[in-house]
Amino acid sequence: GVTALLLLKTGDLIVGTGGGIVALCKGSNYKVMKKIQVQGAVTSLTCRGQGHQFFVGTNECQIYRINYAAFKEELIAACHNEAVQDIVFPLGTSDLFATCSKNDIRVWHTPENRELLRIVIPNVTCHAIEFMRDGKSIISAWNDGKIRAFTPETGRLMYVINHAHSLGVTAIAATSDCKRIISGGGEGQMRVWEIGERTHKLGEVLKEHVSAVSCIKIKKNDRECVTASLDGTCIIWDIVRFTRKQMILANTLFKCVCYHPEEYQIITSGTDRRIGYWEVFDGSAIREVEGSVSGSVNGMDITSDGAYFVTGGDDHLVKLWDYNEGAVTHVGVGHSGNITRLKICPGNKYIVSVSADGAILLWKYPDLH
Repeated sequence: GVTALLLLKTGDLIVGTGGGIVALCKGSNYKVMKKIQVQGAVTSLTCRGQGHQFFVGTNECQIYRINYAAFKEELIAACHNEAVQDIVFPLGTSDLFATCSKNDIRVWHTPENRELLRIVIPNVTCHAIEFMRDGKSIISAWNDGKIRAFTPETGRLMYVINHAHSLGVTAIAATSDCKRIISGGGEGQMRVWEIGERTHKLGEVLKEHVSAVSCIKIKKNDRECVTASLDGTCIIWDIVRFTRKQMILANTLFKCVCYHPEEYQIITSGTDRRIGYWEVFDGSAIREVEGSVSGSVNGMDITSDGAYFVTGGDDHLVKLWDYNEGAVTHVGVGHSGNITRLKICPGNKYIVSVSADGAILLWKYPDLH
């Protein structure tokens, strides 16, 4: 049907439809003179200046600028139209980052806030993504149980690991030598994959968690990792001998975990709204602080020097914390949906947070000196 109308000064009409057609109709007999196709149903039309240009908004979060004379569309803004599940920066650069959602992964150029690449896999949701350290691939975790790897420049599919997990792949991480991927699934298993030039094979399966794995972080030396799970446990694993080193228990669904850069402590958070500090050596609790007044804490990230960390969650607030004090120093208000993940960019220039309403927000990292 017709979803938007724009009356021009000439008496002609611009008509937008639910099928994504934008048409120019003659005012006298409504005959179609020109038409173009855009992505998504047209939700709004607006004129610019004397009507030499007009803008089209669609329900797939696309805004087009259309030149009246040429009647050609130009995409000027785009974003996710489903919940954004994860955000990652490549190693050592703040100019690019990738986000994932239902149906797609997108790569963004930070200085210009524009989309560089869109990788579309219809009707499946991407839960987590990671840039390989060597910059040669983006690895991704999908709810159809597959791990997919793409090239970051062109978005070409490099390889697929089928049946990686039975209830969907929920978390993913890669070792710094790019030879192994560690994935977590909805059934609670952790799997270690050996990635070669042309091959990828299952190296080990670790079964301890009884519910979905929500977050995986690997130590810098690739010998140890920590997994957080919705079953109320965080487990520190030896990934050389494939044994459990420590188990952390709390009455919560763990959503996120971070190593302190010196790697002798970890911080965790989840649905009980508390941020826990733990010893890596013996798994003992050091302290806990109230992370949020209302709602789960879903994402956290720590600075490279370990002095500060950020959290975000269902209270829609981005909070910057002093690590040693355990106190909030800055609060960012701007999200209208639950924050799902957030990251501090390399070099501490920005904080990027993503939310369940499809938004990606860029924050200036506060001047702390």
